[in-house]
Amino acid sequence: MTREQMLLAIEETEQLHKDQMNKIKNEIAGKKIEDPTALSKKECVCGIWFHSNEERMKEILGLLLFERLDKAHERWHHDYENIYKLFYVEEKKGIFTKILDTIASNDKKIDQAKVYYTDLRADTEEIFKVSEIAKRRIMALGDAKFE
Repeated sequence: MTREQMLLAIEETEQLHKDQMNKIKNEIAGKKIEDPTALSKKECVCGIWFHSNEERMKEILGLLLFERLDKAHERWHHDYENIYKLFYVEEKKGIFTKILDTIASNDKKIDQAKVYYTDLRADTEEIFKVSEIAKRRIMALGDAKFE
């Protein structure tokens, strides 16, 4: 993988995370989402690329920076799971509780999702911060490190 390919891949993963954040924001706003975000860091497009190039990424970024980026990405997916559960996992309730709680429950879900979204935004900012460090490191490395 060349320097340019690696930089482009990191920039594309940043854009994918921006797109996911917009999709989640729309989800919270009540828009129907056909393809929810992946729950696992290894199932999303970013994670698939990142982990399929894991050894090369460790070599270029160094183990500490690689792990920092990996942990930030994992935390993002962990925090997203809270939002996912609100919208896609149905609680088991009795029929009477379902009828009474429908309206209040939806407002409560949206309020909870907004709080979780704040955490997700902080995770996203950390991913972008570490991505910028990674890009600077890639730029600073000599040509011999790249194919």
